[in-house]
Order: sequence, then C-alpha cells, then structure tokens
Amino acid sequence: MRDARSNHVLQENLKGAIVLFDGKCLFCNFWVSFIVRHDPLAYFRFASLQSDIARSLLLSYAMNVEAMDSVVLLEKRKCYTHSTAVLRIFRKLKGPWKLFYVFMLVPKLVRDAVYRWLAKNRYRIFGKREHCPIPTKEIRERLLDS
Repeated sequence: MRDARSNHVLQENLKGAIVLFDGKCLFCNFWVSFIVRHDPLAYFRFASLQSDIARSLLLSYAMNVEAMDSVVLLEKRKCYTHSTAVLRIFRKLKGPWKLFYVFMLVPKLVRDAVYRWLAKNRYRIFGKREHCPIPTKEIRERLLDS
C-alpha cells in the first residue's frame, strides 16, 4: 500500500484530478463513462473505492475508508465528497454540463441530503455487480488501479 507522501506525489504528477467511485455500483460505472465522454482533455483519472490505491489515497486524507459511500474527488491536494465532488466534476466537463455547478448555491445540507438519499438507494434503483465490469479502452487508460 502506498504511503501519504507517494499519494501526494502521484496527484501532483497528474495534470488533473482523481475520481474515486464504487466499482460495484452500476450507476457509478455509468457516471465514470459519462465523465470520460465529456472530458476530452482527460482531466480526470479514476480508481474504484474497492482498490488498494483508493484505500491508500483516502487514508492519506484521514478519510474513513470503510464508511465511504460517496464519489470522492481529489483535486489540488483537497478532498471533496458527496454533492460538492459531483458538482466540481460537472464544472470541468465540456458542454452544458458545467451549468450544473450553479447548484453550489444551494446549501450544502440540502444538496448532501439529496445526494445521500441517492447513494443509499443506488443499488436498489440502478443495480449492483459483485465485481467491477470490464472497462472500455478509454476508461482503462485512465484507471489508476488497472
């Protein structure tokens, strides 16, 4: 497992940000595909929350790895979770998607309540796999844990 210093070196050497996602969640895998389609400059790299690298990265930010049920955005040595992570990702995408960033004006308590409801029900609504699906070539090239 990586140490905190090597995690920060990894992040500084990337020209963008890292998105950690639930590799077993069908919606989360759709989300990664969506980001890749709308991120032609490959600003985002990815790792599933179930991977060793994600666990190590989360530990370096003193995040509770076992309780993590959120998409996580690691950007410029900062860690964002829940609705803030999603909205900051939208802000970097090409096309009209960046307009969703306006929802940052909604109080975090309200945004995160909606996010937590979706996160809590994501397997029931969208389904779940026991293993991460085989990623496309475009996604595979941007995975940190492949």
